[in-house]
Amino acid sequence: MTVRPARILDKGPTHVHVDGSIDVWETDAMKCRSCANPLQHVFVDLGDQPPANRYLSEAQLSDPRNEPLFRLKVLVCDQCWLVQLADSNRSEDIFTPDYAYFSSYVKSWVDHAARYVDTVVDRFDLGSGSLAVEIASNDGYLLQHFVQAGVPCLGIDPAAKAAEAAEVKGVRTVVDFFGSESAFRLANEHGPADLVIGNNVLAHVPDVNDFVAGIAPLLAPGGVVTMEFPHLESLLAEAQFDTIYDEHFSFFSFGAVGEIFARHGLSMFDVEKLPTHGGSLRIYAQHAGSGPHEETTAVQALLDGETSAGLFRLETYRGFESRVTRIREDFRSFVAAEKEKGHRIAAFGAAAKGNTFLNTCGIGHETIEFVVDDTPMKQGKYLPGSHIPVVSEARLRESRPDVVLILPWNVKDDVRRKLAYTAEWGAKLVTCIPDLEIT
Repeated sequence: MTVRPARILDKGPTHVHVDGSIDVWETDAMKCRSCANPLQHVFVDLGDQPPANRYLSEAQLSDPRNEPLFRLKVLVCDQCWLVQLADSNRSEDIFTPDYAYFSSYVKSWVDHAARYVDTVVDRFDLGSGSLAVEIASNDGYLLQHFVQAGVPCLGIDPAAKAAEAAEVKGVRTVVDFFGSESAFRLANEHGPADLVIGNNVLAHVPDVNDFVAGIAPLLAPGGVVTMEFPHLESLLAEAQFDTIYDEHFSFFSFGAVGEIFARHGLSMFDVEKLPTHGGSLRIYAQHAGSGPHEETTAVQALLDGETSAGLFRLETYRGFESRVTRIREDFRSFVAAEKEKGHRIAAFGAAAKGNTFLNTCGIGHETIEFVVDDTPMKQGKYLPGSHIPVVSEARLRESRPDVVLILPWNVKDDVRRKLAYTAEWGAKLVTCIPDLEIT
């Protein structure tokens, strides 16, 4: 057992985390990024891990400076119930011009975006005189559908290469981080937005108050905000620990988001549960006190559901780490048994969540020969931490491994259909969260 030195000299509570090491820290040294309440309750600690989306070239493998480590220790606030990462990488160090995630390579996600655009254009009567602004618009995967519908739109994203790809699709994109300062600039230069969109960006924001504070000045008086984010209730129910990585600073319940929005003059008037990313919420908000939309019954129903699920009770968060340990050990036992039989193992999907999973399990290139991914920017590189090479699907067909581990379990049904041909040689398709599942 390794004992890590305390980060702070004054001793506070101790915590034994997944890899068996022990932390000691002062409870009032860390503040909630929402309400500034002192944090003292550990939800889970996955140890030190490299940036989940920083894929390495062969030349970079030998130099550890190319893989800075960040502590994936997650705390829960006992006042506002925001679940949050204790250690923070800087956003400008994550979303560099070479940031490797392009949304358009996930067809199911593009289809989801197209359905969303059809829905909001109709529901909120958007047309040629409207403006839709998406925060963290990536490669234009969503806004391209507004372009096709004849609705003016604007994206804002800090990743220059993703923004370039969006411009090719006809999506005007500003390369910048969103916050209170940039929001005023966007409003002045492009006019207030009738619709502000944020899909899977809220969790990526280190200063969530500054981010949400920027929405109100950008939003037109009768405008609507929609945001999608993975639901904390699903993370808890299905032990989705692999969604924890350096880019995800917060994990939200509906109640926690409502408190943040209310603090900055916005009120939620509707909410939907979505199957995306293993269980997400889509919230609808407007200017508090002056927005035109009536609150639907779904708002109180979801708050009641979160209360029943125990999301506002501390005991609900205890014991999560033991579930992570069980998943890790089940997978390691499965891998050991397969290797003992002489079976070869590959993986599919060089997803960030997969990197957390593999690094938490301590599984690397000695065990998994390669990982298949459709994203050209990832092919020819290596996964952070595990150093498993990323290849095209042609390698899978040629190599015919005995086991294929599906790392992005949230799209496992799509992947299984895609890889149905592996049945020709009897390959096992495996997912591990919330339980080991073999097809």
